[in-house]
Amino acid sequence: MEKTSLEYTNVINLCREIFEKKTRDYGTSWRILRPSSLTDQIFIKAQRIRTVQETGENKVGETFEDAFMGIVNYCIMAIFQLRNESGFNEQLTLDEAMKVYNEISTEAFELMKKKNHDYGEAWRDMRVTSLTDLILTKVLRIKQIEDNKGVTEISEGVEGNYFDMLNYSVFALIHIETAC
Repeated sequence: MEKTSLEYTNVINLCREIFEKKTRDYGTSWRILRPSSLTDQIFIKAQRIRTVQETGENKVGETFEDAFMGIVNYCIMAIFQLRNESGFNEQLTLDEAMKVYNEISTEAFELMKKKNHDYGEAWRDMRVTSLTDLILTKVLRIKQIEDNKGVTEISEGVEGNYFDMLNYSVFALIHIETAC
């Protein structure tokens, strides 16, 4: 678990660095996006990964690493938007945005440690293609919950699915990094 914690932290640090640079460039323009729009952004990234995995052809040039890091960052944005629905379009300072990023990524890390304990690091024996499929499954679940106006009978809800996609993306990035 110590190895996983280190690898996880390294990946999140790379994602955080991208988030911070983009926040410097664009501010927190993402605050205008509804959670459903962020869900669609995650879908686009995951679907592109799957298409390139299946065809072996990458015409846009975005790497799998870039796409999975994008999913991590979109998940963090979506979780924040879910929790702060009344403040759509209220811009955050760089410091506020980074505080939000750190809080949510820490929550994701703690959740990963709990699940990793219970599942015995099963993700290490999974393929990146399977992690991509799980992300797409979670996206489709979220879209269904959104279409149902948030009403569920037994589901863990939207936020839990965002956290799972975030962690699956981190696992995929660890796999990609260790395969090099």
